[in-house]
Amino acid sequence: MQNRRVTQLLPALLLAVLVGTVTARAARDVPPAAAVAGPGDFAGLVDIGGGRRLYLECRGSGSPTVVLEAGYRSPATVWSDDLVQPEMPRTMVFDGVAAFTRVCLYERPGVTSIIDGTLIPSRSDPVPMPRAVESVVADLHALLHAAHVPGPYVLAAHSFGGLLARLYAATYPDEVVGLVLVDAWNEELERFVTPAQWTAILRLNAQVPPELVGVADYETIDFGIGSAVMRRAAVAQPLRSLPLAVLARTQPLGIGDADPEISDAVFEASWWSAQEQLATLAPRARYVAAAESAHYVQLQQPELVTEAIRQVVAGVRHPDTWDDLVACCTP
Repeated sequence: MQNRRVTQLLPALLLAVLVGTVTARAARDVPPAAAVAGPGDFAGLVDIGGGRRLYLECRGSGSPTVVLEAGYRSPATVWSDDLVQPEMPRTMVFDGVAAFTRVCLYERPGVTSIIDGTLIPSRSDPVPMPRAVESVVADLHALLHAAHVPGPYVLAAHSFGGLLARLYAATYPDEVVGLVLVDAWNEELERFVTPAQWTAILRLNAQVPPELVGVADYETIDFGIGSAVMRRAAVAQPLRSLPLAVLARTQPLGIGDADPEISDAVFEASWWSAQEQLATLAPRARYVAAAESAHYVQLQQPELVTEAIRQVVAGVRHPDTWDDLVACCTP
């Protein structure tokens, strides 16, 4: 099948423009709805109630199940398709994790990509926007249970998906046994900047790319309100002791003069401070600096993210080895 040039249009601050190649089928062909995911390979729409369906894809076998959460306005293909070097595709995170445990990705409503100048909507049914982070978490919970995806879960999440994964862990603490945060949004970022700079960060994340202005169901979440929700949840239900890996980019995002209230230097310093703070959320967390990556670590260094997930899964299976990197993580 002929490849198509794909441009993912993403928020101006956190997500750079990605140009890659995927097949038309990998982009948006959706198998018909199924009642449950089942134990084998699965890809399709799952009825979560209320007349709504969410796209789910699962592969591999074993426990715990890894659930991949994409960043804000990002399609699930950021975990499965090589958008960096499509001419010589590497083993991406989805297939890499499937080699050692059950792994599932899903697509939130409203994530939109552009293929050959054509708007390609999310594979999940649309919902009214804007959305509350609590509703997004409730969707994932409903999906996993409706599809009979076996727990417990290791949640691996990118960017703003990191906040959603942590909110899931705070809301359903008995279901989550491990976390992998990939250059994740930290609600405490506000602590590391001035009020004016925080407002600028929120303003930049609220921007809609010109090509997507007028798309009524384009994913829209208020980062400020969502961060406040996460702060309250973290106090009410602190993250329990579990294997936690934090991966942080080392290459600057390069926001340039996108907003006069905040500079590249200030944003980068505050972002890295916030990443280091995430690594204090659980004892003996592992912190990894992704030396060859900007924000999309899972696309630029997929093997690094896969290995971090493998280490967390090993730590869940054999808790006494988590403190010993050799015992935990020798293949």
